[in-house]
Amino acid sequence: MVIQIRGLVTRFAGHVVHDGVDLDVHRGEVLGVVGASGSGKSVLLQAVIGLIRPSAGRIVVLGHDIGSLTNARRIALRARYGVLFQDGALFSSLTVAENVRVPLVEHTNLSPALIDEVVRVKIAMVGLPPSAAVKYPSQLSGGMRKRAGLARALALDPEILLLDEPTAGLDPIGAAAFDQLIGSLQHGLGLTVFMVTHDLDSLAAICDRIAVLNDRKLLVGTLESLQHETNPWIRDYFSGRRGRAALHSGS
Repeated sequence: MVIQIRGLVTRFAGHVVHDGVDLDVHRGEVLGVVGASGSGKSVLLQAVIGLIRPSAGRIVVLGHDIGSLTNARRIALRARYGVLFQDGALFSSLTVAENVRVPLVEHTNLSPALIDEVVRVKIAMVGLPPSAAVKYPSQLSGGMRKRAGLARALALDPEILLLDEPTAGLDPIGAAAFDQLIGSLQHGLGLTVFMVTHDLDSLAAICDRIAVLNDRKLLVGTLESLQHETNPWIRDYFSGRRGRAALHSGS
């Protein structure tokens, strides 16, 4: 098991976001995490990364209980997974190449020349032209910023890729191309992908299973099985016109 969550409880100022959430993420799968606005999708991702400490429960990533790790071991573990936040979350004062260099300088002892070569490979891997390397985030389109952020997330050859709304803000053609890129990288690199999304087309295109956050709990299934759930929100989300269209297009 790549990620194992047991009895997760998160609360902020008395507001309970997750109440006893259990989840297993299997090696090599693409898991989509969905839910209504404010249901705690991004909070769950941040808990897995270790950016927030849950009120109760246990999160095990790659065999390590992240709640019991020292700071140094937590940093070392984070080097084994890549994260893409919304809009790429790039350093605005650095070029694309310099952004991709950051984790390589921080976590490896590679020579500058070898780092430069890895940076070139990662930029090409996400479908960006070589000319993008010297550009700043403000000079890129939204889709290119996401690809640059993805190149940085892949810099250390991670085992897990965590994505927060990767297609948000993209037009349908750009979103479909990004889905195809993620699917291709996952297959080619053997990645385990944990993807927070609201995009039904993404769920249909690349996800093996779907975890639905609703009423502070988690329900896991496939796009097909979730269409038959009796919970009103889940039924409306997956059995509505857009859900049926996504299922048809993904089949």
